[in-house]
Formats: sequence, C-alpha cells, structure tokens
Amino acid sequence: MHHLTVLNIVGLTPELIDEESTPYLAKFFAQGSMRPIKALAPAVTCTMQSTFLTGSLPCDHGIVGNGWYFKDLAEVGFWKQANSLVQGEMVWDAAKKRNEDFRSSQLFWWYNMYGSADISVTPRPLYPADGRKIPDIYTYPQHLRHKLSDKLGTFPLFNFWGPKADITSSRWIANCALEVRQRFHPHLNLVYIPHLDYNLQRLGPYHPEIKHDLKAVDALAEELIEDGLKDGGRVMVLSEYGITPVSASVSINRHLRQAGFVGIKEELGYEMLDAGASEAFAVCDHQIAHVYVKNPNRIQEVKDVLTSVSGIENVYSQKEELSSLGLDHSRSGDIICISDADKWFDYYFWLDDDLAPDYARTVDIHRKPGYDPVELFIDPKITFPMLKLAGKLAKKKLGFRTLMDVIPLDTSLVKGSHGRVTDRLEYGPLVASSLEGIFSTNQEFIEATDIKGMMLQHIFEDTIG
Repeated sequence: MHHLTVLNIVGLTPELIDEESTPYLAKFFAQGSMRPIKALAPAVTCTMQSTFLTGSLPCDHGIVGNGWYFKDLAEVGFWKQANSLVQGEMVWDAAKKRNEDFRSSQLFWWYNMYGSADISVTPRPLYPADGRKIPDIYTYPQHLRHKLSDKLGTFPLFNFWGPKADITSSRWIANCALEVRQRFHPHLNLVYIPHLDYNLQRLGPYHPEIKHDLKAVDALAEELIEDGLKDGGRVMVLSEYGITPVSASVSINRHLRQAGFVGIKEELGYEMLDAGASEAFAVCDHQIAHVYVKNPNRIQEVKDVLTSVSGIENVYSQKEELSSLGLDHSRSGDIICISDADKWFDYYFWLDDDLAPDYARTVDIHRKPGYDPVELFIDPKITFPMLKLAGKLAKKKLGFRTLMDVIPLDTSLVKGSHGRVTDRLEYGPLVASSLEGIFSTNQEFIEATDIKGMMLQHIFEDTIG
C-alpha cells in the first residue's frame, strides 16, 4: 500500500490558481495532474464530502445538505457529527476489505464521530450548564485528545468559525495532520483546510484581500504536500465547491410566512420558528433551500408561491426532478429551490427585527434552522465592538450568563456564496494529484462520485495511467 495525503482546501478553484498568489500549488498542479470536479447540488461541505468518501450521490448516502428537517423529531438539525448518518460504504472500509492492515485518519472532515476510521479528530466544544462554550476537540482514540492539546494548545474554535475566523484554525489543523502522520503513519490521511472559505464569503472571490489568503493557504499546502510526498507518499488536493459573487439574499421563509404557511411561536418576547406546526417552511443552506410541506396535497400551492419569488432560479418538486438532482431521498424537502447565481437563501422568518429570536444575533450554528454566513461579521453598528466582546467574555469567565449578541442582521454584508452548480467549471471545485497520467487527456472534468475510486487507486495501484 502507498501512503496518501488528501488535502481538502475549501473554496479553491482553477480560477484562483496563479503563479503570484499560489506559486507552490501552481507548480504542483503543473507537475502532476489537475481537473475541475463537476459539483453536485447542493455543493456544500457535508454533501460533497460524503459523496467523495462513499462514491455515491445524496439520494444514496442521505446527506442532502449541511442540515435538514428531522421529521420524527420535528426539529431542524445542522452540523450533526455522528458518522452513522452517512448511508454507504466509506472509502476506508473499502480499503480495509482489500488489506486488513490499512490505517486511515479523518482530520476535521465531517461526520467524524463514532465511525470506523482508525484515527479521528474533529471540533467538539464543551457546553457546561452555566451557558459557556469552551473550545475542545473529539478524538479517536480518546487519549489523542490530550496529547494533541498538550502539544498544539487548545483548538482555536473561535478562529474556526465566527467573526474571528482566520488562518489560525487552519494552522492548528495542519500541525495536527503533521503530528498524526508522524505518530500513526496512516495510509490515508484526510486533512481539511478551511481558511479560504471565510473571506471568500465575507469579501467575494475578486476582492484584493483574497490574494493574501491564497498566499497563506499556499504556504500551508506546501508544508503538508512536501511532508506527504516523503518516502514515496502520494498526494491529492481537492476542494468541495467554488464560491462565487453574490449581491443579495432571498428571505424565502418570509415569503412563505406572508402566504400563511410558516408557524411561529412566541417565547419571552421573541418569535421562534415552530417547524412542527408549519404547513411549509424552508431549511436554507447557502444557495439551496429544502422546503418541507406538511400536507402533500398542498405542495403545488406552495410551489406556486415560490415560483413567483424574485431571486429563485429553479423550483423542483416532482420525484423525477429530485431524482435528476440526485436528491430523491426521504430527508430532502418536498420542494427544492435553487437561487439565482448572484443570490443566496437566508433563514430569516421574522418580519420585524425587534422580534428576531435571541440566537439570531449570536454565533449559534446548531440552534439556527438554517445556515447563517452573517455569523462571520461583527455588527458594524456596535461603536466599540472589541470592548463589548471583552466585557461579555469577562462576565462569562466570572460565571454570569450573558448573550454574545454581536452578530448583525444585515445579509447584504455577505459577498460570496455557493451551493448551486457553478455556471462554468473553472468557478467550481477541483482535484489534483501528484501523479502524472491519472486523468485521460480528453477528460474535461471529474465526477464527484469518482473521488473515492481515485483515492483507492492512489493507495493500492503501483502505476496509474
């Protein structure tokens, strides 16, 4: 078996690669092989990663987004971590069948708890009863948690997502990957580098600052790739999606509420989405929205409302339409909406910001019934934001309960999004290999479902091409 490092650089596209911003990656791609990946809808983290690792479509592996409506619980759940949610054979299980001595490590790729990978590391904050959120990780084996934290320091959770998200978290993950490779020598080392994701959403792909982010990621990639190539190792570089410019969001739940479909519950002066009482509501995930309709006889009625909403490019509801998207699964919405290329779906369901739920102005990825990229910003209306943050953190450390309500409700701040299949391949994800000849010369792109097979090729085949 050969040792393979798979470096998942989120948001990297063929369009972003050049000798000035990404000198090492440009050289690596020139020496080996690179092709665009034909993305799926939704082109989002959990769906794309599950497709890469199982070699199957969402209609088979069941990961229809970063979150969905759990009908038996009448609750929306985002960013769940149990590997049992993925239906299908994982790449490391397929490899174990070929050689029982095969070892794998899954570092910050999603659905990374209680699975069959030999080594797992993933974010797992602690939530004490006093309301604090304490940065931490989950690992398998369990003793690795303390060894990594002792050597690398506490995982920088607040640099992994939120207004402070930056290169610090990617640096920690890179150091973790180097440590795991040195300790365990896995035949497959799956590594997640999220840094580009942040400013591509905050600023958009054409902002001048993106060049600095690309250079920072290029330096990390060089370190990891060179380490991965030692002693005859092989390397694949890939990405899950490309982020394209957006100018506005579509408040799909507000449209459904005004049409009388969305159920609302008042709690302590705030409005909360009552999913179980709603005739129809949308789970929004970047540029895709799963719309769940309680009464099947009203699907067409709901669809008629949505087809008239500006900013929605396509509305699908027929079984054959969902099947053509690869989303014909019980977890999918009864209706699936795709936004225009320059739009994305916000989850907002309230009509008056004064009645917005208390979590709306916080970083709260598990409670919100939809993905919220506005969590990357501090409210520009706050005069001294750092002072306010410091005061609230001090209160938390003293044991007081306090709301970290520093996130704005202005969706126009977001300048980049993803989820729909990009209009051009060079705007979307890519895959590259350290080996020449992995792709045929007439192969314009790679299917996302082929990535699992490519990994197995790199591990088990002596010659490729």
